[in-house]
Formats: sequence, C-alpha cells, structure tokens
Amino acid sequence: MATTPEIHAELDQRLVAATRGIRLLASVSWPASAEIEFVTAWKRGQARLPRIDYPTFDFAETRTALAAIERAADPADPLGDYIRRTAESWRVATELLDAVGTPRITEHSAALYGRPGDRVPGATLTNVDAARHFIEIADEYSSDAPLEEVSGEIPAEALRADLQQRLDAFFGAEVVRVETDPELIAKAAAGATRIRLRSAISFSDYDRDQLLNHEAFVHSLTALNGREQPHLKSLARSSPRITATQEGLAVFAELMSGSIDIARMKRISLRILGIDMALHGADFVEVFRFFLGSGQNEVDSFTSAQRVFRGAPLGGGAAFTKDAVYLHGLLSVHTFFRWALKHQRMALCRNLFAGKLALRDVLALEPYFDDGTIAPPRWLPPWVQHAHGLAGMLAFSLFANRIRVDRVEAEDLVLGL
Repeated sequence: MATTPEIHAELDQRLVAATRGIRLLASVSWPASAEIEFVTAWKRGQARLPRIDYPTFDFAETRTALAAIERAADPADPLGDYIRRTAESWRVATELLDAVGTPRITEHSAALYGRPGDRVPGATLTNVDAARHFIEIADEYSSDAPLEEVSGEIPAEALRADLQQRLDAFFGAEVVRVETDPELIAKAAAGATRIRLRSAISFSDYDRDQLLNHEAFVHSLTALNGREQPHLKSLARSSPRITATQEGLAVFAELMSGSIDIARMKRISLRILGIDMALHGADFVEVFRFFLGSGQNEVDSFTSAQRVFRGAPLGGGAAFTKDAVYLHGLLSVHTFFRWALKHQRMALCRNLFAGKLALRDVLALEPYFDDGTIAPPRWLPPWVQHAHGLAGMLAFSLFANRIRVDRVEAEDLVLGL
C-alpha cells in the first residue's frame, strides 16, 4: 500500500502535467510595438488607448484535471494541503486567462494577488498607505531629481556578458543563460535556466545588482532548487499562490544585498497607486499621465501603466493587480526573517529557497524537510550564506524598530553623542 508521501508525490506529478500549458504572465504580456506606437502618438499630441490582441483560451480540461487533484489531496496532511492550494491557484489562473480583456479579470487577479487596499501584515495600514509612505520619503530625499528608470550607463549586451560571467561562476557554466530580447517590455524576466534582458535600453549599476540579486539569486535560484527536489517537482514552477512570497523575497534580497535604491522603492509604490487608480475608474492614458507626472519618463511611464492593465480593459474600472504584492510581500518576508531570528529558527529562512514556496509552506512542511522528503536548497544567495552577517542585520532591525523616529528630535541625537 502506498505511503502518504508516495500518494502526494503521484498527485504532484499530475499537478505538474496538468499545468504545463498555463503561462499566465506571458499570456497577458504586451508586444514591444505597442509601446513604440503609443509613445510616438503621445509625442504628436495624439494619445489614444493602445489596441492589444490577446490569445483566446479554453482550459476546461485543465480545470477538470485540477479539480480531481484537489479532491484527491488530503487537506489534513501538510503535503496534501500544499498540493490542494497549489492546484486551486492554478485553477483560478485559468479562470483569469479565460476572462482576459473583460472586467471579470479583476476578481480573479485579486484572488491571486490581492488588492491595493488590503492590509499589510501586522498592521492596520494598507498597501496603499505603505506605498504613499515610501513615495513621500523618496520625494523628501530627492525632490528635484527626475525618477528615471535607467541612467544609460551599461548597454544591454555589455550587461548580458557581465551577468553571464557572474552566473557561470555561481551556478556553473551556462546553467543559467543570459539573453537580450528586443520584444521584452519589462526590464528583465527570469526563468529557471534563462534570464532575458530588454535589448532596447541601457542599464545602471543599480540595475545590474538588482537583476543579479532579484532575478538570478531568487527567481532562477529557487526554480533550479525546485528542479532538484526528489518528490515535489511542482516546487520548480511559479504557481500563482507563491507570487507574493517570491516577489517579496526578491525585493528583500535587494534590500539585504544593498542593491535597492530609493527610486526603485518609489517605482514599486507608484505601481500600487496606479492599480488603485485603475480600479477606481482611471483609463490607461490617465494612469500613464500619473506616472509621467510622478517623475518617470515617457517610456518608463508606458511600461508601468501596461503592467497595471495587462489583460484588463483599458477604459478603467479593471486592473491586473499583481504589482500589489511587491510591498506586501516585502513586508511579510522581512517580518518572517525577523520572527525566525527571534525564535532561533533561521533554518526556516534557508528552506525558503528550496523551491517556489509560500511562507506558510515553509512552516507547514517543516517535518518533510526534516525527514528528507523535501531536499534542502542546493544553492543559496550569497547574503544568506553569510549567516552571521544576516543575523546581525536582523538583530539590529529588531531593536531599531522599537525606536519611534517621530518622537526623536535633532537635539536628542546631538545630546546622545
């Protein structure tokens, strides 16, 4: 008779097979030509809503297969609950893709990624409140500096060669390939074995370090570690339910490696407000103008606005809410790491890199890490490998958070010295 891990390993294989044809982000991505056409028309004073054609989908058979997996997985067993939740999130993803181009996309997107008005962990504040806070801080720090997405310092091909050399040294020769892509609207996109860079732009030193720590040492690294798993091959795939943790971990990696800058924090925050605007009726052009008025140039404003409207009607009232997860995920991951340090459970933080996991998975599946059902991560980011340095930063953060900056006066700081 099959044991519980064997039963769930078989269900996991069925889950991987059933979801192989679902490519959520790729299916709602816009072509690079849409940006060129819009920006050209904008400069002529002829702004109009872009026309985006999406493929049509029929995932009826996929949903049937996923429903069968959900029914077969035991929710009382942590492995079964992991499989059930993962199958459910893929099912919602198919419903989102079936609703592409219609207002119904919002409810499915919100089910997967949340909304700007959702509360941040451990506080009464919302994602919108957090976004406004970081924007205010960024504006106070550099009120006269334009918020440029790129500074034009490193050509895409030069960055490709640089990153390839660094990744070969870390993962092994061409385990992860770096390529340039003329059709990519985003600055970069990462999979398990390939990182694409937008070939039409140049990059800054901050961009290089952010891409290395965010895309390579989180997104690619966790996918590769997931492929190393002996039983749960689904840990190599980015199911929608792990998006908040995965993106939060990637931004946290930028923070811990010192590669995030205040302008990036503002860009992430502005996207949350852009989503909120769209949900309250703003159309694509109005959201584009919002980003432009916030200091971004025309190309970056288009890129930010299209992230808000991927798969959604462009006339307002609907949005693709994925970018709401970045701050929420960052705050959740930061809190998780500090909690793990306080309770002397830093092994949980390392387990987070064993594949594409949500924070709740790392806690619930801890017994399966202990008995070897889930393998430890083969690769860890450099900042995680330096455990004592990581613990030092977290320990300082734990104490510093007890100091209320709004109650500190300059005179107190001077007298303190």
